[in-house]
Amino acid sequence: MQGSARNIAVFGAGYIGLVTAACLARLGHRVTVRDIQPERVRLLQAGDVPIYEPGLGELLADNKESLTYTLDAEEAVRDAHVAYICVDTPPTASGDADLSRVWSVIDSLRGATHLAAVVVKSTVPVGTGARIRTALDNAGLPHVGYASNPEFTAEGRAVTDFLRPDRIVIGADDPGTAELVAGLHIGIDGPVQTMDVASAEMVKLASNALLATKITFINEIATVCEATGADVTRVADAVGLDHRLGRHFLNAGLGYGGSCFPKDSRALRAMASNSGYSFQLLNAVIEVNDLQPRRAVQRLKTELGTLRDKRVALLGMTFKPGTDDMREAPSTVLASRLLAEGATLTCWDPMARPADTAPWNQAERRPSVLEALTGADAAVIVTEWRDLLDTDWAAARSLMCTPVLFDGRNLLDPYTLGQLGYTCMSVGRATIRP
Repeated sequence: MQGSARNIAVFGAGYIGLVTAACLARLGHRVTVRDIQPERVRLLQAGDVPIYEPGLGELLADNKESLTYTLDAEEAVRDAHVAYICVDTPPTASGDADLSRVWSVIDSLRGATHLAAVVVKSTVPVGTGARIRTALDNAGLPHVGYASNPEFTAEGRAVTDFLRPDRIVIGADDPGTAELVAGLHIGIDGPVQTMDVASAEMVKLASNALLATKITFINEIATVCEATGADVTRVADAVGLDHRLGRHFLNAGLGYGGSCFPKDSRALRAMASNSGYSFQLLNAVIEVNDLQPRRAVQRLKTELGTLRDKRVALLGMTFKPGTDDMREAPSTVLASRLLAEGATLTCWDPMARPADTAPWNQAERRPSVLEALTGADAAVIVTEWRDLLDTDWAAARSLMCTPVLFDGRNLLDPYTLGQLGYTCMSVGRATIRP
């Protein structure tokens, strides 16, 4: 029956769960999505999408006949062959992953003796699969297969990453379960890597930690470039031509954010510490990333003399373009630090949906880039939205009180801005003055 249509229950209607459900439906499977948030389920049942992800809305609409949404766990698994766990695993105060939602799903599967397999897509510490296997056995489900099938989808291109993956990783301790999960992906052109469960769990953590390390490394190089007069963009371009290294994730800026890199880096560090090992490289990566937005504030303070009573415009709020996700966004640290220094804030972002809490309830959100810049003593490019490339920066110059621009993503040409009358600061490049 491998490769034929299956009934699949997906637990979790967040970024991972909805993308997984939509793509599995596109592959011909019948999918029931279960979430614990009534408003989210209501929106999905009405044909709305509660999150922004390019292409996801269209994919859900095109496959709506194969998709069902529910708050009821029993309904979700009633006819399911496979249960996918796609719930979030947020960090605890200690940095460990909070697995309470994962265990809640496992508890809800008691009695689902008809299941063929349980598959975890959520990012979990190594060893979680072995504990789940024991829990399934103790629940009278020893015949139900277990697999780890980590996701490698980036927000802003998650649908493409799922349907055109670099690899599909399946961790299973029995060949039959590995074959079943591989069969669910028939129709996707991507190499399948099968391995033991623990190795599959480590692949996701190691991948994110290495990408975070590349980002942090180039930010450290950028700091040295600022001190020596080198241009980090030229350095990164040349370094990236080395086929052993590549250009991806060598963009200096305000640091990484989002739902994966910060959480998974801290979780891997905590897991190593719990095993008696101090992951010193990862400690440094996390520390440097935490400092990046704070360095930007300090540089603005040095340039302006003081930030008290200065109006600063934050251009971009989400942690990256192509998403509405504010989790671990550098903009939040920037806004908090600027407010602590006595500045007032205006902000712009085409997609962000921040909570009505500090610091965002103390910032004035404006509907356009030019309106956000009006009356500003300085501006910071936080997120590299395309709109900023299309902005009339000559017109913007006349709207600002003082034309100081900190390009936190090295998005614009500083020399062009200098000719327009701006003092243009950036990351790892010389400050250009008019």
